[in-house]
Amino acid sequence: MTELNTTQLNEIRSKVLGAAGKVPGALIGLGILFIILGMIGISGQILFSFISINVLGIFLFAGGVLQGVHAFQSKGWKSVSIQIAFAVLYIVAGLYTWAFPLPALEAITLWLAAIFFITGFLRLVSAFQHRQFAEWFWLALSGAISILMGFLIMNSWPASSLWLPGLLIAIELLLQGWSLLFLGFAARSITK
Repeated sequence: MTELNTTQLNEIRSKVLGAAGKVPGALIGLGILFIILGMIGISGQILFSFISINVLGIFLFAGGVLQGVHAFQSKGWKSVSIQIAFAVLYIVAGLYTWAFPLPALEAITLWLAAIFFITGFLRLVSAFQHRQFAEWFWLALSGAISILMGFLIMNSWPASSLWLPGLLIAIELLLQGWSLLFLGFAARSITK
């Protein structure tokens, strides 16, 4: 195997990073912003949960209004009545989320528990299908941890509904922030 020189390595990096390599400052700035938001979310999980459910309500309401406008502008289309039904459903869900944030958080927490159960089960099935590989254990461990997370969420439900959605969003923001930050540093190293 031949070693790559610096020019070839930088060319490969720029091909991998694409346009992101041209704006490393934006990636670094966005990464720092996400890290700050994630730290705020970690320190105020309940507040973050209520903010996130309200943002979800805004998106549901706006999506319903836009879908309704689209449906009314699409006369002659066979699915207009279905699209109007979806629009009404989204608007009602958005309004419900704003009016009753705690039950909405409880429903989302149950949904998260179900996601952990399902993904954990599917990872376990996949791990046992690939037992011939030495790394199958890590996939099985990941599946078992996901199932355990589902049980832990269900065991503390509905109390976990107050803090869990906010905590998971905060952790995601931290992970994404660090990813963007390091991607920005990698892109900046190419431009220098």
